[in-house]
Amino acid sequence: MIRVENLTKRYGSHYALNDISFEIGEGEIVGLLGPNGAGKSTTMNILTGYLSATAGNAYIGGVNVLDNPTEAKKKIGYLPEQPPLYPEMTVKEYLHFVYELKGCTLPREPHLAEIAEVVKIKDVENRLIAHLSKGYKQRVGIAAALVNAPPVLIFDEPTVGLDPQQIIEVRNLLRSLGKKHTIILSTHILPEVQAVCERIIVIHHGQIIANEKTEDITRAAETFDRFRVKICGPSSRDIRNALLSLPEVRQAEALPGRDADSFAFALECKRGTDVRKPLFRLCVEKDFTLIGVEPLGTDLEDIFVRLIENAAQKEAVGKKKRQR
Repeated sequence: MIRVENLTKRYGSHYALNDISFEIGEGEIVGLLGPNGAGKSTTMNILTGYLSATAGNAYIGGVNVLDNPTEAKKKIGYLPEQPPLYPEMTVKEYLHFVYELKGCTLPREPHLAEIAEVVKIKDVENRLIAHLSKGYKQRVGIAAALVNAPPVLIFDEPTVGLDPQQIIEVRNLLRSLGKKHTIILSTHILPEVQAVCERIIVIHHGQIIANEKTEDITRAAETFDRFRVKICGPSSRDIRNALLSLPEVRQAEALPGRDADSFAFALECKRGTDVRKPLFRLCVEKDFTLIGVEPLGTDLEDIFVRLIENAAQKEAVGKKKRQR
């Protein structure tokens, strides 16, 4: 449904996007994740036809956005971070205005009524937009994106400024919309993509540094080199010294709190090694009891930080090679 090929956007010597490529299939909900200034908004602005590209191509439903922006835009519903609402209009007036603006040919009343029902704004359709809460304004913005039933929806930071209850409601709405639409959700809020998205594309300095299913993103970050272990032994010091004797272990940090007579440690291990078997053998030799082993650093925030660090290291190495 969405295809991006070698997309580049350059401002002088600065690359907002540097030769990125990805595809999003029909019905997928994909999170576009990255820090501020990473290139997320640039990508969305090119996809929606608001910005030209220096090089490359972008396709929406087989239509080249850069060659035929009008046709491509008909396939897109876009919600920018600040919804372009008219506060002096009622919700109903605004949706009728958007209907006319998009040149929609679907049966007007039933189409708009269905949208109002889907996004749950029926109870405020006769109220001025200026008098709505932030959460309802977001819903009206989403409703406007749905007018004309576009197959692709692109949302930029849809829950910024909402209270916790409103965030939950908008997330539930996005999940329900994913049953009938292909969705790109751009955000720097990590739990957002975990809660809503099936796949994550991470952008950093205008380049894609990860493109994985949400449940597989840990592999891209190589985070399984940290473990939390619980061991029963004579003392915390004896256990720590024994752990540090393993060639796979770089660092062993005692964690606060005890569970009965066991001690907990955070192990940092060498990349590409598996400490679990050597750890088991060590405990047998030392007459320790191994209570548990679990990977650390697998929540999305740790993974995101690790991905950024990996990208920065690769960038530094590449820079040194170019200077030689």
